[in-house]
Amino acid sequence: MSHNQPKTEFEEDGAPKSALRGHEVIKSYLKQLDTSPGVYRMLDASGGVLYVGKARQLRNRVASYARPTGHSARIGRMIAATASMMFLTTRTETEALLLEQNLIKQLKPRYNVLLRDDKSFPSILVTTEHPFPQIKKHRGARKQKGKYFGPFASNAAVNRTLAQLERVFLLRNCSDADFEGRTRACLQYQIKRCSGPCVGHISAEDYRALVQEGLAFLSGKSSDIQQRLAAEMQAASDALEYERAGAIRDRLAAMAQVQVSQGVNPAGVSQADVIALHQEGGQACVQVFFIRANQNWGNRAYYPRTGGSADAAEILEAFMVQFYDNKPPPPLILLSEGVERPDMLEEAFTAKAGRKVVLLVPQRGEKKALVENALRNAREALGRKLAESASQARLLEGLARAFHLPAPPKRIEVYDNSHIQGAYAVGAMVVAGPEGWVKSAYRKFNIKGDDLTPGDDFGMMKEVLRRRFRRLVKEDPDRSKDLWPDLLLIDGGAGQVSAVQSVMDKLGVCGVPVVGVAKGVDRDAGKEEFHVSGQRPFALPHRDPVLYFVQRLRDEAHRFAIGTHRARRSKAIGATPLDDVPGVGAARKRALLAHFGSAKAASRADLADLKAVDGISDKMAETIYSYFHENG
Repeated sequence: MSHNQPKTEFEEDGAPKSALRGHEVIKSYLKQLDTSPGVYRMLDASGGVLYVGKARQLRNRVASYARPTGHSARIGRMIAATASMMFLTTRTETEALLLEQNLIKQLKPRYNVLLRDDKSFPSILVTTEHPFPQIKKHRGARKQKGKYFGPFASNAAVNRTLAQLERVFLLRNCSDADFEGRTRACLQYQIKRCSGPCVGHISAEDYRALVQEGLAFLSGKSSDIQQRLAAEMQAASDALEYERAGAIRDRLAAMAQVQVSQGVNPAGVSQADVIALHQEGGQACVQVFFIRANQNWGNRAYYPRTGGSADAAEILEAFMVQFYDNKPPPPLILLSEGVERPDMLEEAFTAKAGRKVVLLVPQRGEKKALVENALRNAREALGRKLAESASQARLLEGLARAFHLPAPPKRIEVYDNSHIQGAYAVGAMVVAGPEGWVKSAYRKFNIKGDDLTPGDDFGMMKEVLRRRFRRLVKEDPDRSKDLWPDLLLIDGGAGQVSAVQSVMDKLGVCGVPVVGVAKGVDRDAGKEEFHVSGQRPFALPHRDPVLYFVQRLRDEAHRFAIGTHRARRSKAIGATPLDDVPGVGAARKRALLAHFGSAKAASRADLADLKAVDGISDKMAETIYSYFHENG
């Protein structure tokens, strides 16, 4: 797909547009525009982006906004707030589509449909560079050589499938380094989830046969494998080889379990994504099912921000372009609703995938049943989401009453520290709001203060808050970007609150309520005391839902802090002097450790021995040798 630069960019014609608003200012741009395709931006009086749109013919699309009447309530509000516009012309409408969605993801305009959760999906990788290929879970860029199968909707889905595949095809999941260094079979072999190629329990030829069976199964040829295994089991039984027959029986049972756990397994759809949209209460849920190799590889629900009241076609189009921005589309995409320009989307997706991609709104048969199943899931998921949102809203209202806030908080930040006697100290911040946890906003802080006394929790908390709010003051001084918290919850009592307040005062930050959550008598959950600067400590009723809500907030911060601390500690424990050598990354480090057995031995090696290591060039060997011997 072409990503050429747009032809033209212009903003205004010299007219004093600051004096105009709404359809009048939009109308004043019409004489500048022609029928070129392109992208337009609608801006408010402060220059903030209200909306990003694409057009096959810019003049015609902008003219539709210049009419004073005939718009939906959402579009009417957007037009009324428009103070200026920007335009980018492109060579094709498809190019405008891609540019539009890139700008939406970058600028997050208020009135656009925005996909808020766009994480990558896990897949299964069967490596091809080793004589005994490995099967493993993979996430991220597909840089390693091998066969990839996916996407799977979740870690749970791919882990479940991997566990069953190991039982069926007995492929190894250990790393190449573990494989090379093993002298006896591991637990995976003992529990019959690996054929033990590392210690010669299976020949290379027989292992390759298992690999080919696994690849065939993941490609949708399960029936052929099942028939062959059934014949082998019968032959083994006839030959009185009951142990072998039992092992094959177990493999067949595991294969059947894979198919049962995947639920819907369409016979007539080999590879497709099923995308269904349900709207209710001003919100939307898009349910995506992944069909690969005639098997259901899981589903995931998305709740895109709709900009108010966007119609189904607009939501689906925006969702798909953003969803497939970082993943290849399948040959077939089944939709619950039609989109305005399916031909344009097909052209864009075909160019991205390097093969034909078709959009289809099925009317009958198995494909229609798949869409109806996805639509039912979307409807039920949105119902649960709306119920959770209503419950969350009640809790936030209760929190505002309990802590005397002027309004229910839209952003709550919760802080905690974790360390072992001051070592590997980290601070953690978790964020919650009207829609629950905002995990994309979580932050971790490696405590850097050299002047801190080990275990000084007050000093650690002050450092974390100082760094957090110093950056916030710099990035959003006028508090216009919804980055400022409406409430800070601190794990601790009056001392912690006082420490945090002193940081706020020094930075000139005011208007941010700070509440300390301290364990009460006997440190029992349910007896928490709350500390606010200038007030006496107070408690909430023992069975108050707001108390339980605060406990969940505190526990999430504690969980995140502990996890961050453990990760830092593990990384430090696994560190070696080789980490500091310029040019030595993970691959070269593995090669040196495999060759010499330890980092200490590598640091003492002479130049000739370093040059003998696979993957270490003569120049790199000299760099390593100089690093460890430069001081004599």
